[in-house]
Amino acid sequence: MTPSVSARLRWLLLSVCLTSVLAGCGWRLQGTAKLSPVMATTYIDTRDRYTDFNRALRESLQASGARLTNVESEATAVVKIIRDESGQRILTVSGRNTPEEYEVFYTIEYSVNGRTEELIEPEKIELTREYSYDETAVLAKQKEQSILRQALARDLAGQVVRRLAAL
Repeated sequence: MTPSVSARLRWLLLSVCLTSVLAGCGWRLQGTAKLSPVMATTYIDTRDRYTDFNRALRESLQASGARLTNVESEATAVVKIIRDESGQRILTVSGRNTPEEYEVFYTIEYSVNGRTEELIEPEKIELTREYSYDETAVLAKQKEQSILRQALARDLAGQVVRRLAAL
């Protein structure tokens, strides 16, 4: 065998082994959750339709096969967003009494009703992320805070959809 054929053969064998190991360990891409038929046509009852969480929840529900409606009477399920808040808290301050670390938080509370009964009682979820603050990079840190808040909203929407898939 020539060196190039031998190297290709080793590379192929290594690829097959790695693929077998990944397939055998149970690892898989998360994908989308399969919703129950009760969630087929969903109405989202919220005070503010333009929050990061509301947008992420709508996208996640549609990706999971739910049809969203703007008319509550057409819905087979109503997701009521009771609370949808985000903000930040100071975690640490320097000796000069300036903030050094912040914690971004996103809190939601929701419930789900079917046509005849309550499917999920009011449930509260809060997620947090920390980030360091640098007063010489104010705009960059504001952008980082915004990105973290959007990521928290997506994570919360994913948790809610996975909970709805378990119905």
